[in-house]
Amino acid sequence: MTATTQATVARGTPPTTPIRKRGIASRTPRAFYWMVLPAFVLFFLLHTVPVLQGVFYSFTDSPGYGPYEFVGFANYQALFTDPRVIHAYLFTFQFAIVATVLVNVIALAVAVALNSRIKFRTTLRAVYFIPYVLAVLVVGYVFQYLFSISIPAMAQALGNERFSTSILSDESLAWIAIVVLAVWQAAAFNIVLYLAGLQTVPHELYEAASLDGAGAWRQFRSITFPMIWGFFVINMVLALKGFLQVFDHIVAMTGGGPGTATESVGLLIYKGGFQGGEFGYQLANAVVFMIVIIVFALVQFRVLQREDTSA
Repeated sequence: MTATTQATVARGTPPTTPIRKRGIASRTPRAFYWMVLPAFVLFFLLHTVPVLQGVFYSFTDSPGYGPYEFVGFANYQALFTDPRVIHAYLFTFQFAIVATVLVNVIALAVAVALNSRIKFRTTLRAVYFIPYVLAVLVVGYVFQYLFSISIPAMAQALGNERFSTSILSDESLAWIAIVVLAVWQAAAFNIVLYLAGLQTVPHELYEAASLDGAGAWRQFRSITFPMIWGFFVINMVLALKGFLQVFDHIVAMTGGGPGTATESVGLLIYKGGFQGGEFGYQLANAVVFMIVIIVFALVQFRVLQREDTSA
């Protein structure tokens, strides 16, 4: 014991040197790791291992069964010259961009309306969330009947020849029906996120803006939208990622037709890999598509974040 410590103890003041309780500091991290280990093992076995296997088989000519040979980067080189693959990517990008813009515009408008002082606001929130909990395939078959039977029948009754036949059989219009289904089904989740963001905006700001003579549009542009910009970024990134992976909507509505007009990348990977004997080739397509989605999400997030900081 040093002279300073002895003097401190003699004055009755406890020493400032902390007293470590042996075992407590070491038991907490160990318990934490034991809690995380089961989830880590399951994630590694059910996610990481299949991904690594898929990357491995993407360098082979495997049909999904039996023997196979390594072909190096031949599958990846063939992807960039395959017209069917190029068309699938163009269609997927077109669909995802249009659907992302529409779903965010509609969801934000509905959320702002629900957040205002209207009657039955709580009931309407529950009603708008119903499409999100319904199975996409089930709803897709309902929309298929709507666009194939109901709308043409009404168009014939009204004398409209343009829509007297199903747009699902029109190569230039079939994708619109898929956009309608996707936006209707996905808007519910975006509405919930926007409502959560609107709850964080102080009501005092609107009162002050009203006293200054700001109208509804000026309040939205100067107060509401800047305050919920973080929620807007999240919705845009999640919506684009989800729509790039569109699959169930197309299976239920058109099956990729007419011809290959509405064939997305996900549907092409499924058809070619599991039905067309192109297992290794479509796995290479899946790897490229995974990289594309990651790059799109990162770029979109960085651009929107930069606009937030500049504003």
